[in-house]
Amino acid sequence: MTRTLDPELRSALAERVRYCHEMGIYDFYWREPQLSPRTDVEVAAFAIVSPAQSELKEEMAARKSAVTSPVAEGKISPIVSLQTEHGVADPVAALKLIREDLGDCTRCKLHKGRTKIVFGVGNPRAELMFVGEGPGADEDTQGEPFVGRAGQLLNNMIKAMGLRREDVYIANIVKCRPPGNRQPERDECETCSPFLMRQIATVKPKAIVALGATAAKNLLAINAPMSELRGRWYDFKPAGSDRSWEGARLAVTYHPAFLLRDPRQKGEAWKDLQMVMKYLGIVPPQKATE
Repeated sequence: MTRTLDPELRSALAERVRYCHEMGIYDFYWREPQLSPRTDVEVAAFAIVSPAQSELKEEMAARKSAVTSPVAEGKISPIVSLQTEHGVADPVAALKLIREDLGDCTRCKLHKGRTKIVFGVGNPRAELMFVGEGPGADEDTQGEPFVGRAGQLLNNMIKAMGLRREDVYIANIVKCRPPGNRQPERDECETCSPFLMRQIATVKPKAIVALGATAAKNLLAINAPMSELRGRWYDFKPAGSDRSWEGARLAVTYHPAFLLRDPRQKGEAWKDLQMVMKYLGIVPPQKATE
């Protein structure tokens, strides 16, 4: 007989599952009480356990490819799908619901110094999505991602691919500007990135480009240098996504802000974008190929 959890416990479990997904943990097992009856909270504390040693290599490979494995049916899977946009077919309406759910966010300390929340911008049905680290000063002022100098370079990169900014979707790991443009801290990323995952699941891009190490490491849950992250594809699908969507392929390249500091790496970034164009069947303008 299926036990019904009270709403407060369901909410706590949902947050725990989302946190684990962000940490790269996707397989969940329900451990029933063995020796003595336990409360719902005590059982929940044991709901997430490590796989057997023989499964360790397979699990690590799954984490590295960032493929979300489905939660076992009949266990705790219902609490993964507590997003307001579920069942909304129109991505415009779904993104609006996610933004409303985000609200005037005060979930982490980044809200204390922000001017505006920087949610995301672009085509809600885009085949290509770019994900950066976090807003800078110009983005914080305008409330739109990549509008400063790095944004202008990103626009040029998109144009060189034969696309317009309006053709793609652009977002960041965190939606509030870190003080002094510092790298967002782990707890800040963990708090904010579930909203990004919901955006990705709504847009359903065919390809995602992670701009910089921070974006790549948070999306893939892999702590590796850029030299190892670049030049290959990763399968990517956020937990709780529509089963009819096969997921996206994710590539990693340099952040435009880094390219401004070291223009010598622009050629390497172009190689990454060429890989993306080949996958999407995009033929760049003649000028970009000369």
